[in-house]
Amino acid sequence: METISSIAKRLNVTNGRIYQIIKEIPADRQPKKDAKGKYNFTKESVEAIESYYNSSSSPKTDNESDLVKQLRADLEDAKAEIKAKNNQIDKFQQLLSQQQQLNLSTNRQNEKLLDTTTNNPLSQDDSPSQSDDTDVLKPTEGNSKGVENKTPKKGLFGWLRR
Repeated sequence: METISSIAKRLNVTNGRIYQIIKEIPADRQPKKDAKGKYNFTKESVEAIESYYNSSSSPKTDNESDLVKQLRADLEDAKAEIKAKNNQIDKFQQLLSQQQQLNLSTNRQNEKLLDTTTNNPLSQDDSPSQSDDTDVLKPTEGNSKGVENKTPKKGLFGWLRR
């Protein structure tokens, strides 16, 4: 004597799925219920359940395998895209590193230029000529109030104060 549970275990499905299959098979092949409401399975009704399950489960397997194939292909595409994005990130990091090094180099060169211009003595073109008879204490046309012109301060940001 077969039971719902024994058929479900053999087909590796739940009891609920067996009840669904019983409702879906033709009425003449369905198992009959006794007075207590339990199914009485005949050999024919068990075979009908098994054949219906086997016929309905094979298309699902094909669909599932197609779905699995599609998901695997999508996963491979995603992996390739991630790899390409990682390569782009690496290139951007290299470019950023180069830019920072160039900025540092430029800043160092600017500091050297500022130090050399503020620390160098006056060249021959910049030095006052020996025959210059101007007196520092005398007011000139541009400096009629006798106010001294400030010399640029030395330091890192001295060039800003000019």
